[in-house]
Amino acid sequence: MSGEIRVDLLTDFPDRFGQLAELNVGENLRPHQIQSRRLDGDSVVLKLRGIDDANAAQSLRDAYLSVPLEKAVKLPPDNYFWHQIVGLDVWSDDERYLGKVSEVLRTGSNDVYVVGRGSRELLLPAIEDVVLSIDVERSRMVVHLLPGIEETGR
Repeated sequence: MSGEIRVDLLTDFPDRFGQLAELNVGENLRPHQIQSRRLDGDSVVLKLRGIDDANAAQSLRDAYLSVPLEKAVKLPPDNYFWHQIVGLDVWSDDERYLGKVSEVLRTGSNDVYVVGRGSRELLLPAIEDVVLSIDVERSRMVVHLLPGIEETGR
């Protein structure tokens, strides 16, 4: 179908595309109605209202699509969306400020939080032994640095 876009899935809930009527596109969160959708492996093929040809579809290349917050899946306690993690201040359990979470990397076994401070970067596995607490309201994460976890320069 003309104007279809293939979207890489960054969600743990791909089945939800069957129930969504609208998505937000890009950083300015422009709402777009979903005309059709089909799951295709690790991606979903979408036809959005108003995106009717290859040029219009190409204009969305590299744009993030997001679900309106009021339509987000309800997560169990102590589970968070990436947008809730990025920007958190990270402190060690011995009260040292380590920086802010700048990115979440998806790996095969667990996510990895990229924590930056100036030109320094720290990669923290999102596992119970490392991440001790997350307080979204206070924008704070407390971590335990296991042996071998070291800051690196960029």
